[in-house]
Amino acid sequence: MTPNWGMTIPFYDRSLAKSQELIAELPGLGYTDAWSAEVNGNDGFVPLALATQWAPGLRLGSAIVPVSTRGPGLLAMSAATLADLAPGRFVLGIGSSSPAIVERWNAGEFAKPYARTRDTLRFLRRALAGEKVSERYETFEIKGFRLERAPKTAPRIVLAALRPRMLRLAAEEADGAITNWLAPEDVPKVRAEIGPDTELIARLFVCVSEDADKVREMARRMLAGYLTVPAYAAFHDWLGRGEVLRPMHEAWAAGDRQAALKAIPDEVVDALVVHGDAATCRARIRRYVDNGLDTPVLAPIPGGEVPIEQAVRDLAPIREG
Repeated sequence: MTPNWGMTIPFYDRSLAKSQELIAELPGLGYTDAWSAEVNGNDGFVPLALATQWAPGLRLGSAIVPVSTRGPGLLAMSAATLADLAPGRFVLGIGSSSPAIVERWNAGEFAKPYARTRDTLRFLRRALAGEKVSERYETFEIKGFRLERAPKTAPRIVLAALRPRMLRLAAEEADGAITNWLAPEDVPKVRAEIGPDTELIARLFVCVSEDADKVREMARRMLAGYLTVPAYAAFHDWLGRGEVLRPMHEAWAAGDRQAALKAIPDEVVDALVVHGDAATCRARIRRYVDNGLDTPVLAPIPGGEVPIEQAVRDLAPIREG
């Protein structure tokens, strides 16, 4: 199997406090990575800090923390803390996020997302190397910031990237790219923008269930929530799904949420959400890897007949030999 096989933590069916035992199982099951997320549940750093103690040896990453909901200095401090707890094993994933998260939920400003991400990346490179930073960037100015304790091993930094400009920035200035909501057949197009040597990471939503109709009904709600965000709409336009998703966008814009859900074709759901029995799911994940994905980060979602705890075990990589 692929050298990297990641899991999203904590799990959708339980709190972080109740995730310790299952997180501790991950290395023994063959998982190499644990990646957090940050939307409106757990923050992106605390689960990783606990995982350094619960599952020593895993590579730990944030996918992603927004660049506009914390100040640059605070991001550097959080990253330095994780890098100290897991030397050489922490990957800082950052991205522009969305207007809802930045502005409506965090009272920030979602402005110049590409430039803000680029500027934050450049600042973090210097700050995490222990430099004193005084510089006017396009989107903010830093005056005399230096980490009190810079990490001995600076973390790798990867960028959330959906389209060519950000993907190229990830390849040229970061250590990898994180993408989301794509099909195995989309991977070569994304890979072409970053070249063969840049790590490509993707969160893959998985439901271990053979009840396809039930999975599709549940998945449509998730897809509508994401694919109507402008960045994801533009991503799927670029991937070639603009016309097939047009009815969904039109119904959503008209305020008819139910019509929008119904307008998402089965083939789009099946392309973007991994489902079936565990063997079918593992084979589908393998197709992503065969098409150029370096690090699949599985996100088992509830709703199937297999509990998430069992799905985590059943989706583990098969050891060879």
